[in-house]
Amino acid sequence: MKTTGNTIFISGGSAGIGLEIAKKFNAAGNKVIINGRNAERLEKALKMLDNAIAIQGDLSVEADRIRIAEDLKNNHPEVNIIVNNAGAAFGYLLSETTNAHEKAAIEMNTNYLAIIHFTELMLPHLLQKESAAIANVSSIAVFGSHKFLPTYGATKAALHSYTVALRMTYEERKNLQVYEIYPPLVNTEFSAEIGGANGIPPSEVADEFFAALENNQFDVPVGETKKYAAAVAEAISKIS
Repeated sequence: MKTTGNTIFISGGSAGIGLEIAKKFNAAGNKVIINGRNAERLEKALKMLDNAIAIQGDLSVEADRIRIAEDLKNNHPEVNIIVNNAGAAFGYLLSETTNAHEKAAIEMNTNYLAIIHFTELMLPHLLQKESAAIANVSSIAVFGSHKFLPTYGATKAALHSYTVALRMTYEERKNLQVYEIYPPLVNTEFSAEIGGANGIPPSEVADEFFAALENNQFDVPVGETKKYAAAVAEAISKIS
């Protein structure tokens, strides 16, 4: 797929991985539309981008999802790529909480259900484009759980399953490509409480996604995740 001349909507685009993706594609000659919940952070992010646009809103809220999708379709009809990057995660031990179900519900809504709904809202629009893409940001957690993120991994595994099914559903529609980005631990504010300072820079995720889009590489493991993805691929090849 071309990597210039696109109009890209990035949820969670005011910081971290989302902002680095915005910077990378903006610098390559794409129009960028970033989304986030915090107006101040969005304004700060816009100062790092050239002629970008911000749409404030919380995609985990149904009314906001509908409003943002309508805004994009009516006011920015050139949008042809959406990056579902916004996420939620709680770091805790199951032995030290009595409300794991509440944390899990928030994570599942933000990381899975909201993405399905927003994608449904945007799909008819994207399918009309000559060239379009959907990119879902999952995680290395797809390949295994972690005791300090006991419910987060399940939400990303669910997102992975949905992304694969979405890709299979539209594989005959050559104008729509479906990507999945698997970051490992990344040094962002989002991952600070689980040791994010030891992670890779978010710009590495953006660089890998950019290269994948250029080469039509639909699965995009990044950093340490490449080892797990390769092991899974090898295991599948032995039984297929």
